[in-house]
Amino acid sequence: MNKIINMKKALSKCSIALLICSSFSSCIDMDLYSKSSPSESSVWTNPTMAEQTVAGVYNRLYDDYQGTSDNGWFDMWTYMMDIDANWVGWYQFLTGANNSSTWWGSEAYWNQYYGSIIRANDVLGNLPKVENFDEIKRSRYLSEITFLRSWWYYRLNILYAGVPYYTEPIKSTTDANLARSTQDEIWDYLIADLTSCIENPNLPDKYSSSDANYGHITKGACYALRGKIYMWKKEWQKAIDDFKAVGNCGYSLFTDAGADSYKQLFKLANERCDEMIFSIQCVNEDAYAQRKPQGFGNRVTAGSDWNNYLVNPGFVDSYECADGKTFNWDDYIPGYNEMSTDARMVYFLRDGLTEKERTDAEAAGADMSKYLENGNEARIKKAYENRDPRLQMSVITPYSTYLGGIAGFAQDYTMRFPYRGSDTGEPWDLRTDTNSKMYYLNRKFVPEGMEFVTMYSEVDLPQIRYAEVLLNLAEALNELNGPTAEAIECVNQVRRRAGAAELNSNAYTQVKDQNDLRNRIMNEKHWELIGEDQVFFDEMRWRTWKDLKFYTDKQGQMNGLRQVWGTPTYRYTWGGDKYWSLPIPIREIQMNPNMKQTPGWE
Repeated sequence: MNKIINMKKALSKCSIALLICSSFSSCIDMDLYSKSSPSESSVWTNPTMAEQTVAGVYNRLYDDYQGTSDNGWFDMWTYMMDIDANWVGWYQFLTGANNSSTWWGSEAYWNQYYGSIIRANDVLGNLPKVENFDEIKRSRYLSEITFLRSWWYYRLNILYAGVPYYTEPIKSTTDANLARSTQDEIWDYLIADLTSCIENPNLPDKYSSSDANYGHITKGACYALRGKIYMWKKEWQKAIDDFKAVGNCGYSLFTDAGADSYKQLFKLANERCDEMIFSIQCVNEDAYAQRKPQGFGNRVTAGSDWNNYLVNPGFVDSYECADGKTFNWDDYIPGYNEMSTDARMVYFLRDGLTEKERTDAEAAGADMSKYLENGNEARIKKAYENRDPRLQMSVITPYSTYLGGIAGFAQDYTMRFPYRGSDTGEPWDLRTDTNSKMYYLNRKFVPEGMEFVTMYSEVDLPQIRYAEVLLNLAEALNELNGPTAEAIECVNQVRRRAGAAELNSNAYTQVKDQNDLRNRIMNEKHWELIGEDQVFFDEMRWRTWKDLKFYTDKQGQMNGLRQVWGTPTYRYTWGGDKYWSLPIPIREIQMNPNMKQTPGWE
């Protein structure tokens, strides 16, 4: 496949230094040109080297996903997912201990995104000077890099609620002394930048899947991002116009696999379908691979992947029944909701427990009077049947099967508790890093069988796809005019493709009013986009993040990592309303006399 990263592979053979010729260290990576790097003049007088440096800006997208806890894993911030107990100590914003010196709660995102922006500005400031460079390509590249810079600023502006806005190459640390612009000012800057991209006649609406330039930024991506920014500004009609323009560019939902389309959308064969508007282009090589399987997988995935990211039980419970009825445990197990969380364990135990397994369950608080010796598994499985099909396509639920490949061949493994067995023989239990506990596991983005035999995948990682655009359009339409037929149809297109009951099709799915549709769209985004690291930014815009992530249950206990029946492994701590934005890294404040800390973080 002709992916952008092929340019990086070629580049690496020349000199990795080309990617860091504008690299900086300090808090935003601001060090002068490396003495071992090619000089600035040699880069910008050679068209080939200049083009490779453009590729280097794209390659910054991979850096968000180079490990199992890197910058791009934003679903862990939402109520959809939790981080394994071995990792939570790194994430002080979850434990109420965040400050301006912490890595994941302050410095990591500032470093990463400004490091990318600096490289983008180096291209934007110097590419116009390169002689003998194809003018149409130059024009297109400038718009592409402007979009990428806007993408990184979009995330920075949400995370820090107003940041310095650099648009020129930085030659020394003294150049990095801008004060923070307000969040609203940043939105206006980005709208202007994206408008210039949209108005560029050399930037195509869309690339066909066979085009050698596939993977480069298009007008469709620019409209989609500008529309998201208009939503922050509550300029609903402008957002509507932009989201409709995305469809006019030629993007549409993938439906070619029929009822299985949602699952197949995230497979290699369909990574270039018309739904994908902006994706990180991946190959099955260490530095350029998609790393979702490494953190989303399990130990029977080919390559023996890890399960660092676990699906939250409250989120699983949010998935509707197939007919659109709100899921209620009491409909399947009368009295379940009033039981203590520990007592509920009994319903998740496997058939035919050994005496030790029974004793251990009793010691853990399970109400063994409700255990069915030969029907326990079948009883609990019914709670996950006839639900929104995206549940089973995205999550491995108790007593469902997963096609693994750790045995060296494709084999169905069953998620049972307590775990028994081995990877290569009966009873083919699904093995995890957390076998002593039972958590919901990810299925979406996790390879099946012998699809890939390492921890990495070459499936492109979507950043913006058309289903999100449709849901954004529905939201903007609803905010402007209430639950119109057009807004409802946008949601129904997404639900129809997934196989869920359409809105207004029965008593359970009747849209009552604007607020009802608003809440339905919020839920829809979570169900549709789990694993794609986009919904956190919506939760911040909706101002729902605190209530969704840091809520107390009916026993007055804070949400956190929980087993499927609700028993907590650890709990979160809300650190106060200052947590609605990250603190500016203290080193940045020390080095920039014009930088002011966010109120509350001083």
